[in-house]
Amino acid sequence: MKLKAQLLNESDINRVLKRISHQIIEKNRGTNDLCLIGIKSRGVPLAKRLKENIFEIDGNEVEVGELDITHYRDDIEKCDNSPVLTDTKVGFDITGKTVVLVDDVIFTGRTARAALDAVLDLGRPQKIQLCVLIDRGHSELPIKANFVGKNIPTSLDEVVAVRLVEYDGENSVAIYTK
Repeated sequence: MKLKAQLLNESDINRVLKRISHQIIEKNRGTNDLCLIGIKSRGVPLAKRLKENIFEIDGNEVEVGELDITHYRDDIEKCDNSPVLTDTKVGFDITGKTVVLVDDVIFTGRTARAALDAVLDLGRPQKIQLCVLIDRGHSELPIKANFVGKNIPTSLDEVVAVRLVEYDGENSVAIYTK
């Protein structure tokens, strides 16, 4: 793959996450009954960063969980009809809460759809919102993020690479051509 453009560097990502944190607090009129659930893998560190920002802004701790949607995907063949949350870590009850699902990139919307199914198997939240660092377009489902760091129109032969220090040793977002 060939680098087409560097979109965000570390300070850009930090600024975007700070803005999104403000938007989450504003849209939800505070942090009462608010929780963040990161979609594995890069949604998890993003959710943790949002938690830190929200604490700095609002002074309240919000709970953070980790969601593994592997067995909920509609593009992976299943062995049986009962999904298993193998690596999900949500150590709190989501019933009646506002759940903000956090992911790095929204593309076709299929990951978000799978995450919705997985969350509903955990409980009955009052509201579910979607937060993504990058919206690259090409949705195949009627799913739209409530909080978007950056809209990046892409072609189907491009790849958006989100690199986070927790997994990749650096913080950046770039577009590559196949």
